Amino acid sequence: METKEAKAREKVRALKRFYTHFTAYVIVNSFITVTKIFTHLRNGESLTNAFWDMGTFFVWLAWGVGLAFHAANTFDYMIFGKNWEDRQMRKFMEKEDRVQESPNYTFRIGDGKD
Repeated sequence: METKEAKAREKVRALKRFYTHFTAYVIVNSFITVTKIFTHLRNGESLTNAFWDMGTFFVWLAWGVGLAFHAANTFDYMIFGKNWEDRQMRKFMEKEDRVQESPNYTFRIGDGKD
């Protein structure tokens, strides 16, 4: 069983990894965008055409999807993540306990009286 300190340390490490990933996302994509814009401008395109090039947005979008999943995992927003599994297990076990503790609980399998 993990201690509170070990769990907290792992959460901090996960948060640090996410912030590092986010920082790299912003810096690298900004560099790519500026480079693409200057390249388009040198080729005689207008600033508007250079800025609205789909290739520029595709890089942000594609990496952004991965970053969104990383954020969801880091901040426990995963729909079917470990926490979801733990919550569902507790829910079903508590329901089973309530059913077994109920005085009106009767359960017969295959008594042939259907």
